[in-house]
Amino acid sequence: MRLVQVLIPNGTRESVLAALDEETIDYAVWEETGRGDFEALVSFPIPESGVEPVLDRLESAGIREDAYTIVMATETVISERTNLLEKRYKGLRISREELVARAEELAPAGSTYVAFLVLSTMIATAGLLSDSAATIIGAMVVAPLMGPAITASVGTVLGDERLASRGVTFQVFGLCLAIAVGATMGFLLKDTFMLPPELDIREIPQVAERTTPTFLSLFLALGSGIAGAISVMRNAGSALVGVAIAVALIPPAATAGLGLAWGFDGVALAAGTLVLVNLLAINLSALVLFYLAGYRPVGDESFDQRAIRRSVIKRLAGIGVGMLLLSVVLGGVTAAEYLTHEIEIELTREAAAMLDDPEYDGLNYEGITTEFDFVDYATSEAYEIEILVGVEEGTAVPPDLAQQFDDHLTEATGLDIAVRVGFLDEQVSDRATA
Repeated sequence: MRLVQVLIPNGTRESVLAALDEETIDYAVWEETGRGDFEALVSFPIPESGVEPVLDRLESAGIREDAYTIVMATETVISERTNLLEKRYKGLRISREELVARAEELAPAGSTYVAFLVLSTMIATAGLLSDSAATIIGAMVVAPLMGPAITASVGTVLGDERLASRGVTFQVFGLCLAIAVGATMGFLLKDTFMLPPELDIREIPQVAERTTPTFLSLFLALGSGIAGAISVMRNAGSALVGVAIAVALIPPAATAGLGLAWGFDGVALAAGTLVLVNLLAINLSALVLFYLAGYRPVGDESFDQRAIRRSVIKRLAGIGVGMLLLSVVLGGVTAAEYLTHEIEIELTREAAAMLDDPEYDGLNYEGITTEFDFVDYATSEAYEIEILVGVEEGTAVPPDLAQQFDDHLTEATGLDIAVRVGFLDEQVSDRATA
């Protein structure tokens, strides 16, 4: 429930109260004793989904923005008289006016935004370099990225260019700043005693996770955008949802910065692509949800509803084209990941099957120690894998076992790879006899 208080301008008291009577809303009226610009104060309770239609009625009755309308959330309302209103005004979304207020509240002042963004990126970068998932998640609590994403979408559907522009500007500037902070920290920490000597960031699992963006990444971003829109529309859980949005943006931005610091163009490009895809997906899902929820500008002659619709469609089209182009990269990585795992399974199966042949009795397959990577295989002139073989005591090892593996795997898989074989001396206990 909401408690609405309205200062009634001179000459509009009768029309305002008549509008409330037509809506069968209980209200209380007090005479205004201020400077004389208003003649009364009216106060009434209303379900949150009824705020917008009632305020539209009051606007028609003479309540303009130069008056005062205050909408307050209530802790508890004890009355059976509210049941009829709740049945009439069904739904859970907040009013258009409250939505704008929530969006502006979520987008902090510039200095606060920059401070929290820098701090969250510093923490996330430290978490990436130390391979600490807990540290990275902790950094997301600080990141202030939910506000700008929601603000941009709200401003678009409501035709508020100032709000939309502010949201877009904050997002673009913020992510560029996050990449710069990550790069700066990388340059400062690289080759210092705080990191292992000759550290290759590509081998850090938390970094590698953000340099192989697949279509699965879209689910995080789309889900975060939808959750953000729902949390704002229903005024619940925004802080936790903000963490999900930040997880989709800050770690890959910091990873891109580290790629620049270490001079790994592939890392910077892959992580940067992930940042852009996630950013577009969050904005797309939030914008669609707000529009489908029925949020529109104030329905008077000052707004062309068709122009707003065209603006929304235009922005959706722009985001869609951007995602489509970037999806080429996601599709390539997704396909490469699938082929990598598929070929790795096939290599393992065929290598083990070969040693199951009786002629290799006493030789046991232990595993492939070099992980197969389809991208490296496709770009390398000589890709080599190492197979570990256990040799039981007294077993003679064929001198050309590596070549036999090579021939067998080439025939079975069609892959042109070089094979290195490592041996592990084994002792096997006597088998129990029945």
